[in-house]
Amino acid sequence: QVQLVESGGGLVQPGGSLRLSCAASGSIFSLHAMGWYRQDPGKQRELVAEITSGGLTIYADSARGRFTISRDNAKNTVYLQMNSLKSEDTDVYYCNVVARTLTAGFSSAWGQGIQVTVSS
Repeated sequence: QVQLVESGGGLVQPGGSLRLSCAASGSIFSLHAMGWYRQDPGKQRELVAEITSGGLTIYADSARGRFTISRDNAKNTVYLQMNSLKSEDTDVYYCNVVARTLTAGFSSAWGQGIQVTVSS
């Protein structure tokens, strides 16, 4: 159906920046909401930021003002620019895409997760 490939994570010092990317492929007719979530071990996945097909954005309080979500519809890709990173931003980040597929209606797909570590 829909496959997602995430990239851009890694180790960064406090105050640094990272840019996460998530590229969607597969039997996609159209992409709708695209977002980034984070998850601690043993806890529920929580929203970091989301962007609609019309460009409206939603941010978690912890991300607002430091992170920027954007999308390139021509490339079926969503980005998360993360600035002024803090140690508490350390986590596994997951991309989520809601897509209308060519064969099976609407589908919600998740990426495999990418580690972001903020440490000196």
